[in-house]
Amino acid sequence: MPFTAPTVEDLGLYLDLAEIDGNRADLLLRMATSLCQTVVKPLPEGADAVVLSVAGRAYTNPQQVSYETIGPMSVQRPTGSGGLYLTKADKSALKSLAGRGGAFTVDPTPGTADPSPTWPVDDAGFADEFEPGWGYS
Repeated sequence: MPFTAPTVEDLGLYLDLAEIDGNRADLLLRMATSLCQTVVKPLPEGADAVVLSVAGRAYTNPQQVSYETIGPMSVQRPTGSGGLYLTKADKSALKSLAGRGGAFTVDPTPGTADPSPTWPVDDAGFADEFEPGWGYS
C-alpha cells in the first residue's frame, strides 16, 4: 500500500486541537512531506506518523521559542523544539520504514560453487598419500 499523506483533520487530532488553521496546517503538511522525501523517496507506508510529527512540531512552536514567561508562569522548551526539521529519530524511522538500514548479510559464495571436495579422495574416503609422522606407512 503506498504512502497516504495525512490531512489537516489528522494533524488536528494528532495535536488534540478542537480548531486548527486549515491553510497553515495544509502548508506545513506539504512542507513536512517534502522534507521527509529528502531522506526517502517515494515515502513508504507508515511515513504519515513522521510527517505528522514534523508538521506538529512546526505548528505548535513555529518561532522555535525556547523560554517564555507570561505573568507568574514560565516555560522552558528544549532547544530545537520548533520549526520545520527532521530529527535523527525521524530520519531513522523513515529509513527503517523503507527497508533501509539495520543489519544485513552478504553471501560471498558464487552461485556456481560446488560443495564437493576439491582435493583427490580415494574410494575409501582417504587421501592417497599421508605425510610422514602421522602413523601411516
